[in-house]
Amino acid sequence: MGLDAERIVTKVLKVAALPAVAMKFSEAIKDPLTSNQDLENIVSEDSALAAKVLMIANSALFNFPSKIDTISKAITIIGHKQLSELILSCSIVAMFKDIPQDVVDMEQFWRHSISVATAARILAASRHEQNIEKYFTAGLLHDIGKLIIFIEVPKYALEIINQGKEKNELMYKVEKEVLGFDHANIGALLLKKWKLPENIVSSVYYHHMPSVSSGDIIGPGIIHTADVITHALQFGSSGDYFVPEFNEKAWESLDLDVEILSSVIEQLNVQYNEAVKYILG
Repeated sequence: MGLDAERIVTKVLKVAALPAVAMKFSEAIKDPLTSNQDLENIVSEDSALAAKVLMIANSALFNFPSKIDTISKAITIIGHKQLSELILSCSIVAMFKDIPQDVVDMEQFWRHSISVATAARILAASRHEQNIEKYFTAGLLHDIGKLIIFIEVPKYALEIINQGKEKNELMYKVEKEVLGFDHANIGALLLKKWKLPENIVSSVYYHHMPSVSSGDIIGPGIIHTADVITHALQFGSSGDYFVPEFNEKAWESLDLDVEILSSVIEQLNVQYNEAVKYILG
């Protein structure tokens, strides 16, 4: 059919601007003169967000030995960049909360995305990557393109889901046949328009085909692996009925021992419910 992905994203941007607090926090941490008090003031503009920040800081994701009871303390312990990624993640989830249930089960969609995000964070930590929260953000947003398709072309979204089930095909392959692009393509386009970091954009764009990434394969490889793990464990659902084919080249690029997967799954089982709690409430 060949719809115009650029036009669809432009339409979405008219009603889906990034929340002010997330943007202000992101800009503030770029200024070396910004103090923790300045950042605390920004977070405190949104009381619900401030409560989430404290919940995150005290969750099993960080597992700090003592209670974090102030925003200032959370900012100090979690770190500016890491907290910025988490604030962004929570803000974007809130933006898409009103999609009708007859189009997509949003709780199951976000449960899948949260599981991918959590698994990606654990894999990144296993590799001793810096700022592992950026992998959490990329994992959480890896299927955001599906939401754009559900919102803007719901008729085709249902056709894609049904064809995928009938043909035993993954949705992204059917999307290319029906729309002329897939959810990874249109999702990355939206994140680029939002001026998110390039490593998050590329991780989303290449998460189904990490080995063809023109740049760093680590980000796409981590999100791809986390996605396969989540599908296999059946945490939530984003509409696909099948586990994606595992890309061996992507796994090799992560330089992790296969035996670590049992530890990743064990940690995921602990951290997943905590992440669901603070993101979905």
